[in-house]
Amino acid sequence: MLVDSTLIDATRTRLRAEMPVTEKWAYFDHAAVAPISAPAQRVLETWTQQAAHEGDTVWLDWARELKETRNTAAELINADVDEIALVPSTTAGINLVAEGLDWKSGDNVVTLDDEFPSNLYPWLHLERLGVETRLVPTTSGHIDLDQLANYCDERTRVVTVSWVGYSNGCRRDLDAIGEIAHRHGALFFLDAIQGLGVFPLDVKRTPVDSLAADGHKWMLGPEGAGIAYIRRSCLEQLTPIGVGWNSVVNSGDYSQRELNLKGDASRYEGGSHNMAGFLALGASLRLLADLGIENVAASILANSDRIADELSELGAVLCSPRSTAASSGIVSVEVPGADPLAVRRHLLDSGVAVACRAGRVRVSAHAYNDDSDLQRLVTAWREIL
Repeated sequence: MLVDSTLIDATRTRLRAEMPVTEKWAYFDHAAVAPISAPAQRVLETWTQQAAHEGDTVWLDWARELKETRNTAAELINADVDEIALVPSTTAGINLVAEGLDWKSGDNVVTLDDEFPSNLYPWLHLERLGVETRLVPTTSGHIDLDQLANYCDERTRVVTVSWVGYSNGCRRDLDAIGEIAHRHGALFFLDAIQGLGVFPLDVKRTPVDSLAADGHKWMLGPEGAGIAYIRRSCLEQLTPIGVGWNSVVNSGDYSQRELNLKGDASRYEGGSHNMAGFLALGASLRLLADLGIENVAASILANSDRIADELSELGAVLCSPRSTAASSGIVSVEVPGADPLAVRRHLLDSGVAVACRAGRVRVSAHAYNDDSDLQRLVTAWREIL
């Protein structure tokens, strides 16, 4: 991914101007819960005023704006609009597949041994149906593709991985994984929460059958508002769960009693939406789209490269891959002789937000972090050595 440094600087400056968190924090915890953008904040403030003073008299306006959120989400991954479902969490999107397929005893799911619980427990829960969950070993997040293929067989129904490993930041080769899944007749499901919105993805080219991601990390939206993608060809393979008034064709006509499900992914949106959350998510998605996802990705990788170099020079042991194809916005490090929780507390006291995962300090920069943020991180880090 080659992006001119001038574009990186312009992207960083434009996005930073829309991130109020920069007034107080050097924020490097986007892999956990990100601060929302100013456009998202404005949408929430407007919604709150309308909800308090006008009630549902403006509901049709909200519904029109909700369509724009769906359209923007579809454009983000080059999906068709009718392949997008608005979901309250990544977990909810995963369960559309985990609970929707017609499992048979003896079927299996293939996933990775370093998955976040959201992409593990729904599959383990299928043990009650006689479904086996197979965990492929990883090395610092890296997958041996031959080994992945060997874990699959004629009873593999789903291959599922996280786009980016939450603890080590390893970004996976989706084309290669999807090819392996399809070679074995399995669906390829992607937990996209650590990559969506900041790394390019074209589902018309990359063989992802379904994905899910909440918007509260890299997409700079509020918690409880995310998206799921279900390839049109997979719709009829998944029995809808959580069916409600909003799942049917005549969703606004409450006098109808026939269960006539919608013919698109919105059939999975059974009840009322988190209207405020989805409208705010849409505002942040439009901001990122206007900047250009390639530009956002280049800025994030430039930031994480600098962080990796600086912390390595200060004696931290790098635990995240830094090759062009595998690196992401996550830099995970060990700090010899120091308690990672104590390191985090000191950084927080210094106005620098990071996380601890897997016994390490995890630093996750976004495209708007600049030299001043990096300097605050480095200065505070030196103080604990």
